Amino acid sequence: MESSTVLAQIFEPALADLPPTLAGLAARGVVRSYRRGTVLIEEGTQGDSLYLVLSGRLRAYGCDARGREITYSVYGVGDYVGEMSLDGGPRAASVITEETSRCVLLTRESILAHIAAHPEFALELLSKVIRLARAATLSAKQMALHDVYGRLKALLESGPQERLTHQAMAQRLGCSREMVSKLMKDLELGGYVVRSSAGRYELRKALPARW
Repeated sequence: MESSTVLAQIFEPALADLPPTLAGLAARGVVRSYRRGTVLIEEGTQGDSLYLVLSGRLRAYGCDARGREITYSVYGVGDYVGEMSLDGGPRAASVITEETSRCVLLTRESILAHIAAHPEFALELLSKVIRLARAATLSAKQMALHDVYGRLKALLESGPQERLTHQAMAQRLGCSREMVSKLMKDLELGGYVVRSSAGRYELRKALPARW
């Protein structure tokens, strides 16, 4: 398997930037390129494949009957998505490319073969599923116990953010873009946040507990 990994890295240099365990896994799949806005996974469909990100960014989201979206997570280089359906159940979320992306498409059979060769990867896979479950629990708790400002406060205080539009923030918070725009305008006027030259929001002082 090591020789096939080296061979794959010759034809796909991005594999060399992955940790050894992921590079070995990636060598078992097929590299594909996707345009921005390509839906890779549709919620509710059956699937047994996993996507490993080599470049670009993916977003997992859910959608209600009225077309409103909520973002569950964003994935970058070295992340993989789709593992929740490896039990044969329906997809729990949709996944779309946020920008032009290159991914390794892996089948359930190739993943099982990798686990057989590298049993420690099973623990890594299990750890990720546990992290997702914890994140889902926290998200449900925030939705139930906090208002929109409380959820926005938690997002801003969670650390450095990638460049987010008000629409993207609304999708993460489960509210309207107009609500986010109003709150962010108020926070900027109050001197609590500022948008950097890179387009990211930065905290200037502690946010108030309530708004």
